[in-house]
Amino acid sequence: MTRGRRGYTLLEIMVVVFIVGLLVTIVAPRILGRTDEARATKARADIAAVAQALNLYKLDNGSYPTTEQGLEALVERPSRPPVPKAWRSEGYVNRVPVDGWGNAYVYLLVTPERYTLKSLGADGVEGGDGRAADIDG
Repeated sequence: MTRGRRGYTLLEIMVVVFIVGLLVTIVAPRILGRTDEARATKARADIAAVAQALNLYKLDNGSYPTTEQGLEALVERPSRPPVPKAWRSEGYVNRVPVDGWGNAYVYLLVTPERYTLKSLGADGVEGGDGRAADIDG
């Protein structure tokens, strides 16, 4: 009567560890190197979505929210003047998004017809290059 084999040999474990290590060295740099790229892509998509909501707000109310009202005006009816007359009861977005780095988007009403909407990038500071560069719509 032969006994069943229990466990793995050291050689089998070493082969599995080698294969896993090889996969990690090949795949990890490709995945980890794209983190900032994914965050920038999220910021661009958020900016486009918020820009659409701002345009709907303007269509309904005749102007964009003021800088003081900010992007919160897309979620809750502003109480600061000018109070919108035809604000949608369900709002224009469910919540104000944050960029891929967890920072708030910068919204400034430049003129009644023009606004600035941007992410300050990875460093959260105006200006910068590479991953710290500002992203605007």
